[in-house]
Amino acid sequence: MDVKITQLVKDYAKFRALESVSLNIGSGMFGLLGPNGAGKTTLMKIITTLLRPTSGQVVVNGWDVMLDPHPIRQNLGYLPQEFGFYKGLNAYELLDYVGTMKNLTRSERREQVERVLEQVNLTKDAKRKVGKFSGGMKQRLGIAQALMGNPTLLVVDEPTAGLDPEERIRFRNLLARISGQRTVILSTHIVADIEAVCNQVAVLNRGSLIFTGAPADLITRASGNVWEIEIAPAEYERIEEQYTIISSRAADHRMVLRLIAPENPFGRGTAIKPGLEDGYVAVMVTTKAVAYA
Repeated sequence: MDVKITQLVKDYAKFRALESVSLNIGSGMFGLLGPNGAGKTTLMKIITTLLRPTSGQVVVNGWDVMLDPHPIRQNLGYLPQEFGFYKGLNAYELLDYVGTMKNLTRSERREQVERVLEQVNLTKDAKRKVGKFSGGMKQRLGIAQALMGNPTLLVVDEPTAGLDPEERIRFRNLLARISGQRTVILSTHIVADIEAVCNQVAVLNRGSLIFTGAPADLITRASGNVWEIEIAPAEYERIEEQYTIISSRAADHRMVLRLIAPENPFGRGTAIKPGLEDGYVAVMVTTKAVAYA
């Protein structure tokens, strides 16, 4: 299922959350990356027909989100950033209820509930009250409810926030497994989630689209600009004022920094092969430099 976004603008009173965003999203896993407050959730809510744009257009498989929301909703699975469950229901009952809301017949509900519980590895917990679920189990149940009705478009907003590393890996693998023939839009500020499962990525910052392309293209944006340098701890603040530090670690009373710089910092750095996080930071740094120029 294709999603075409054209010159999208969303204003909240005097605040502009989205600024002329244009983007094409095809089948497979698509990552939407950006810091908190970048406009990702606003964009997700517009795509899922929950929010009306101020101007511009979003067309999902030929249907306009403002003019034809009903067929979009029939083909949509959505896991919002914040969601709640009826804690007194067990997993099977909750999913059966979701199936009822999606107008599935009793036999369809039974077949689909069993299938999605197996997909998210919750079959053995089907009769367990949702209120007893861990955070990771709730996230998996959230994906299960989004899969009810066999949606061709699945939108998940910050799905791994708050999960421990092991649960986050499981969740990413689950998303990759179920992407198959559907379009999955993954909105997150966690670079590792995008790197692990997405074949296309877009970066939002302050409501503006600042990059779109393959993850490899984003990595290329940092080529020749990633350095590792060893410093004395007393030098840290001075270097932080001049460069964007990606990471730091202690090493024998010294510090080893990984940073973004257009040239070898102080002539003491070692060039490092960039990764996706480096590319993301490089794009963000470039955007800020242009904004303040």
